[in-house]
Amino acid sequence: MAEGSSDSLNYVPLVPFNGTDGQGGDSLSTDLNMWYQSGDIGWMITATALVLLMIPGVGFFYSGLARRKSALSLIWLSVMATAVTTFQWFFWGYSLTFSKTAGPYIGNLANFGFIDVLAHPSIGSSKIPDLLFAIYQGMFSAITVALATGAVAERGRMLPCVIFMFIWATVIYDPIACWTWNPAGWSNKMGGLDFAGGTPVHIASGAAALAYSMMLGKRRGHGTHELNYRPHNVTHIVIGTVFLWVGWFGFNAGSALSANMRAIMAAVVTNLAACVGGITWCVLDYRLERKWSTVGFCSGVVAGLVAITPGSGYVPVWSSVIYGVLGAGFANYATKLKFLLRIDDALDIFAVHGIGGLVGNVLTAFFAADWVAHLDNAQVIKGGWVNHNWIQLPIQLADSFSGGFYSFVGTSLILFVMNLIPGLHLRAAEEAEILGIDDAEIGEFAYDYVELTREVLNDVDGETGSMFSTEQHHHSGHHSAMRTDYPPVLSAREKNGFTMMDPRMYSSPAGGQSMSQ
Repeated sequence: MAEGSSDSLNYVPLVPFNGTDGQGGDSLSTDLNMWYQSGDIGWMITATALVLLMIPGVGFFYSGLARRKSALSLIWLSVMATAVTTFQWFFWGYSLTFSKTAGPYIGNLANFGFIDVLAHPSIGSSKIPDLLFAIYQGMFSAITVALATGAVAERGRMLPCVIFMFIWATVIYDPIACWTWNPAGWSNKMGGLDFAGGTPVHIASGAAALAYSMMLGKRRGHGTHELNYRPHNVTHIVIGTVFLWVGWFGFNAGSALSANMRAIMAAVVTNLAACVGGITWCVLDYRLERKWSTVGFCSGVVAGLVAITPGSGYVPVWSSVIYGVLGAGFANYATKLKFLLRIDDALDIFAVHGIGGLVGNVLTAFFAADWVAHLDNAQVIKGGWVNHNWIQLPIQLADSFSGGFYSFVGTSLILFVMNLIPGLHLRAAEEAEILGIDDAEIGEFAYDYVELTREVLNDVDGETGSMFSTEQHHHSGHHSAMRTDYPPVLSAREKNGFTMMDPRMYSSPAGGQSMSQ
């Protein structure tokens, strides 16, 4: 702190960046921290951790919506998406998206393996270094992949999905993020406004989930009473929503890439849109069911968060109320689209993220204000309709539909080719679907009482696997291991709502018996 008068304090200004090499300088001879404010660094590391927190939030949200027998698989997929996509981002994803010599559609391999990614001011903001920008944006890639892979719910194999994660991040996410956020990208140059991921994150993941659901086919029993079930664990849905809600502060406010007034504005509008979205969806559901649905409230919160994402650093506080109402309203009604399209989007990913992202992009064309964007004292925009910039609407629509179309068609082609490769067929066998993906592919369960059921219904010493059949025990003389004094919920001959018989009987020519949920 420099000397100053008694009534004022003057701070020593930051040293202007004067590094010469790609890494921003030699740490052995230069203090590479002197180019940056410690507050900006601290906030962005925190924001990175907050975005990471969103990913298990997605897993819990999806898990709660699904049936018990596949609950763990959806949590597994979300955290695995973090691992696979983080490696892909290090390997070449960051370079393909944010290399400083990128083209209008995709970058190059100038930063392959994080080469020359260290202390040089980032391409996103001169207030943070490359390495911090890289890890922060890597979390965006990871959560986008996690959102999309929820489409495999209850019927998709795990291994092909893991391979799909790497390919999709490379072929679909990186180009869309490049043309949206890289200064060389065509949408960015055209003037598209997308603060935190309306198109690269939400429209791209929503369209990909729709394509994955279409390529997988409908779940067994789709359209019958077998799938007429409620979400199996509403507590998981609430926990997932809270993780997402908290993490979204890092997602949107962190996209200011600095600790400044613009980040504060993004945090305020994000929270308000979430609250209004939750109320809106809850009221819409009450109109039909006369019940104050917890699942409806949580869905509305997420829809409000999705809608405000592209506009969070561009729009004034009052407009976030409109984002919340219209984002949740349109997403609520869009849940009916899967019936019109005859696609089994089990978790309504396209409705909430695809349609919610589109609503957010369109509303940003109306409400983007030049003074909000300049709260960081850096970005200058023409604004949206509130600034009489009428051309912003077609720009936003062009960006939205190009991203959605590219994601849907590209995802479909990736999955089509993968399904032709031996060992990478997408769909789980019917036996696995009946038994549950958790048991068939993971061998572990979300709830301990499933293991207790295994002990009760099977002779532990002679247990040969996870094919539950009380008939086998009766015929083999092992029925003595059965306890009659166990609570009814455990002694019932059901597992996850299914009568426990060997599921292989249903794939045999003689197995014509139908099963109820």
